[in-house]
Parts: sequence; C-alpha cells; structure tokens
Amino acid sequence: MPKLNVLKLTGTPYDFGYQHGLAYRDAIHHFTEERVHLSSDPNWTGATLSRAEVLALGEACLDEHRHYAPELVDELQGMADATGLGLAELVIMNGFTDFVDVVYSAGQKNPTITHPIDDCTAFLVPASATAEGYGFFGQTWDMHATATPYVILIEGQPAHGIPFLSFSTTGCVGMIGMNKAGIAVGINNIMGGDGQVGVTWPFVVRKILAQETLEAALACITEAKLAGAHNYVLLDKHGRGYNVEAMATRQHVEALDGQSIVHTNHCVYDSNRPIERERPLESLQSSQNRFNKAHELLTQRPITEQHLMDLTREETTICLSPKPPLHVETCGAAIMRPATGDFWAIWGKPTEGEYERFVL
Repeated sequence: MPKLNVLKLTGTPYDFGYQHGLAYRDAIHHFTEERVHLSSDPNWTGATLSRAEVLALGEACLDEHRHYAPELVDELQGMADATGLGLAELVIMNGFTDFVDVVYSAGQKNPTITHPIDDCTAFLVPASATAEGYGFFGQTWDMHATATPYVILIEGQPAHGIPFLSFSTTGCVGMIGMNKAGIAVGINNIMGGDGQVGVTWPFVVRKILAQETLEAALACITEAKLAGAHNYVLLDKHGRGYNVEAMATRQHVEALDGQSIVHTNHCVYDSNRPIERERPLESLQSSQNRFNKAHELLTQRPITEQHLMDLTREETTICLSPKPPLHVETCGAAIMRPATGDFWAIWGKPTEGEYERFVL
C-alpha cells in the first residue's frame, strides 16, 4: 500500500470542514450516498425504512449533535458548503455504524440481518508491561473492503484548541486519534438493540480529542446521549486508561490496571448483553477468535511497539482479508504512545506495508 494521505486542517471549525470538503469532494459524495442508501437496507440495519424516513432520523440526530458539540456542527457546515451535501446526510455518513442502531430501533424489525458493520480489534497495554515503561493503545480498523480507498490521516491545528492526529476516512471528522495533551481514543463497533436519536461516535471521538484530561475525556462518553453502541478505549500520557463498553442507554466502565485490556465486537460485560443485537455466526466467531488471540499475544513481556505492530499483522485471526459473504478487510491500523507523543499508522492491511511514524 502507498503511504497514508495526510490531510492538514487549520483554523476555525468551519475552516476545517470547508478544507476537508474541498480536498475530497467527490469521495465524500460517493461515500455519503452509499451510506445513506445502506441505511434503508434491512440486511445492514435490521429494519426497513424509506430514504425519506432515514433522512428524517438524520435531521433529528443533527439536533442532538448541535446540543452536544456545536463547534463540530460548524465543521460539518463547512463540509456541507464545500460539497453541496446536506447536514443530515453528513451526520449519517459520519456515524453510520451508530446510525444503523437508530434505524433498527425506529423501523420494522428484521431479525435476518446478514451484514455486520465492522470487525476491529483494540487493545490497551499498561505501562508496567512495556519495555520503556509507557502505556500503549492500538487497534486495527476493519470494515467492508470498499472502505479502504477512503482512509486518511487528519492533522488538525485548530486556531483555538489542542492539536491532534486522527486516523479517519474522507468526510469523517475523526475515528481514532491522539492529541497533544496526551489523550488517545479508539473505538470498536457493537450491534446495539437500544439505538435512539442521539450523538454518533465520530463526534464523541473528536470532542474527546479537544480535552486536556482523562476525566474530561471520559465524561464526553458517560454524559452523552449516545445514538448507538460502541466500545471506547481511552489512554492518557500518565498511563491511566479506561475501556468503556457503551450501549446507547447503558455503559460499563473498566479502568486499566496491571493487565492489558482487549475488546473486539461483542459485548464482554454481562450488564450489556441483554440489549446486544445478534451478529451473524461467522462475524461473532471472528470477534471471539480475535479477542482470544490478542489476549494470547499480549502475554509477551516486555511489550514494544514492534510487538503491537506484529499483533496487527497476525494473519490467521486478526489481520483480515476480504472473503464472501462478508467481505470484511483490515483497512488500516494505528498504535499510540501518549507519554511520548508517538503515533504509528498504516493504510491497508498491516501485512502489506510498513507503519509510518508521526509525532505530536
């Protein structure tokens, strides 16, 4: 794979969105239309809604985004002005993997869902387990193989705020990232049955990247009215971290201690399982296998960034190649060490390229 496309954004939130929209107008149009269309497909959402009903739900969620992070809606407005797309469409495109939970709860249920949304593997490594005494966060980003061409790295330099790096896709305000204050955040998708009109996960990620402390970052999740289910992983420069398995209406928070934490795409906490939607068997088995394999690989001591890069390249279980019927692929991966500001990222399957190092 070629090197990551780096999108440098500067100025106000509106400036960020306008620059992003100008740089990737055609790609954003294509990605947005695809995801709005899939939001009406019961194979993806588990429910049946018309396009008009889907867009109405997007408008309702937009109001929640305005309340939660008005500055990020300003950014979305800049992108809308640069691309000619509507704000509701952009909300759906950004938060598709949460928005499908909203559609599921609003529509006529279809229990025969065949298309899970993504299959990421994330991990938190405590400082005590590492060679240099600094904690790590890392994850693969796995999605339908058609998403790979849209992967980018955003280098954000806000006029008023904290500089950050975010592994993302064209048109998405941010997916996985770290800021100069030493706060890192990543995600795994979960299929929730309690979706509601609310805030989608990329806006939560970007709000976290505007925070200076781990406590403030955690509050961005626990105090939000979430639209759908995602697992959030947090780590700060002091080695403190949290795994937050957040359904739309309930959450479980686990603090990082002396043991590594792994999360894939099924609920691991008993309190959340009753409202988790059923995954197709092949997808569930993949999630369970990746969870177990990552735990096995993280027993090595001491752990370095190379160990974690090798983990993401483990081909029997973790680093995925597209196969029918799901066609899920590891579209990229990122590893972060907030204590030193190191951010390693790769576009495409980690087995087919080399990580690039960025420093905040």
